[in-house]
Amino acid sequence: MTRFGAFLTVLLAALVLLAAVPRSEAAEIRPLVDALGKGGYSELDAAIGALAATGDPAAANVLQALGDGTLQVRKSDGAVFIVRETGGSFTLVDPVTGAEAGTESRGGLERIRVNNRVRRTIAAAMGSLTLMSPEISQRRAAVETIFRSGDPTQLPLLDEAIARESDPAVKQAMVEARASAVLKSDRPEADKIAAVDTLRTRGGQDALALLTAASGTATGALKAAIDEAIGTIEGTLRLWQGAQNIWYGLSLGSVLLLAAIGLAITFGVMGVINMAHGEMVMIGAYTTFVVQEFIRTSAPWLFDWSLAIALPLAFLVAGAVGVAIERGVIRFLYGRPLETLLATWGLSLILQQGVRTIFGPTNRQVGNPSWMSGSFQIGELAITYNRMWIIVFALAVFAILILVLRYTPFGLQMRAVTQNRPMASSMGIRTPWVDAFTFGLGSGIAGIAGVALSQVDNVSPDLGQSYIIDSFMVVVFGGVGNLWGTLVGALTLGVANKFIEPFAGAVLGKILVLVFIILFIQKRPRGLFALKGRAVEA
Repeated sequence: MTRFGAFLTVLLAALVLLAAVPRSEAAEIRPLVDALGKGGYSELDAAIGALAATGDPAAANVLQALGDGTLQVRKSDGAVFIVRETGGSFTLVDPVTGAEAGTESRGGLERIRVNNRVRRTIAAAMGSLTLMSPEISQRRAAVETIFRSGDPTQLPLLDEAIARESDPAVKQAMVEARASAVLKSDRPEADKIAAVDTLRTRGGQDALALLTAASGTATGALKAAIDEAIGTIEGTLRLWQGAQNIWYGLSLGSVLLLAAIGLAITFGVMGVINMAHGEMVMIGAYTTFVVQEFIRTSAPWLFDWSLAIALPLAFLVAGAVGVAIERGVIRFLYGRPLETLLATWGLSLILQQGVRTIFGPTNRQVGNPSWMSGSFQIGELAITYNRMWIIVFALAVFAILILVLRYTPFGLQMRAVTQNRPMASSMGIRTPWVDAFTFGLGSGIAGIAGVALSQVDNVSPDLGQSYIIDSFMVVVFGGVGNLWGTLVGALTLGVANKFIEPFAGAVLGKILVLVFIILFIQKRPRGLFALKGRAVEA
């Protein structure tokens, strides 16, 4: 046989096989699609169920169009099409194949109307159609839809899907969705009690809502099982809520740590009550805003690096302002704490008004880079990326500062001045410049705190005022000038605030924390970790 003859043989065999293939599923579901345009809402519900029962992926497109309101009936023959208006004409599109099927006038079409009940039916049907999808994400989404609806009509399909599923996580989700459907079905009581056990194992707010709704109509052993499961889930959720409060407390504590750590340095070394410290935080936040505005207009591809660029700039700008304040005002007021307090308070007002004049009084938008956006779940614990990175950043700043103070000449001089200023001066340490650079260091750290706070708070001229009182409480509670005390104090007060707020409210919670600190200071005037040294102990 020649090569041409062999080719003809293969071609004929392929044609025979193609002829033997049954009619396409598109042709088979077409009558079911047309049935959507016949009758009232009850008939429409039945037609949706019949279409979903085919399991044809094309049916999902039809139901999607029905839910979107683009499905209409051609009056002349009752055929159903997706209708797209183009100019003054109406193009008909086959909802199964997606092929165009001519045009029609407005008078020749009638919209298929849906109500809320039909929309719920569509949602359940869409879930069942995607339950057999080859994509895991689609199957998971379908399972969650069925779990929330608890539609008993989905039980046969769920049984089939469970038998076919190979992914363990999706299979478990299907078992839980089946339990939700069994609970609303007319299955025997033993099956419903087994479903309750499955929902209790799953836990969470969704399972609790399903069990609470079922408890109202349940009786006997089923009601006892449901009530026991509700108690178990509520207990677990209370534990998760406690963990969530701890997380929120650590997040707030990290913010307080960033705001207070610079104050702990200046207050501890120089004994200066700096009421303008909050404005250093504000300057760092506005530096971040300026950097992002420049990047948005000149180099938008660098936006994800905007915080990395803003950090050193915020440190330098706030640090320079701090050195200028110390050299221009504070160095003339050492030994006069009340006058220092009033002077720095006046400086804070000047800085706030200066920012209002330059940037305006309204809040400014500072965006989150992509790596600081979004959140993830651990059980019932919700963790946002921006808060997580702020905690990491606060601990990193703390560690770097500890290393600087312990292992650098400047840190050694600063600790010497803190412990005994006259002795340090007699040993040749230039204490005025140590004071200036210490104030600049504390202000610079406040500036980089502003970079972090810009990601979780409004950037406005009043930003620093929201944290100055809390920062002083942290410093006094932890021990003046002691960085470890500042760390422990910030985290402790942050967690305490978050546990008190649900019961007492935000304002009363802060008052209670303040009262606690006052009573604590009466017992330990030097805070949790008191500094040691001749000058300090004198």
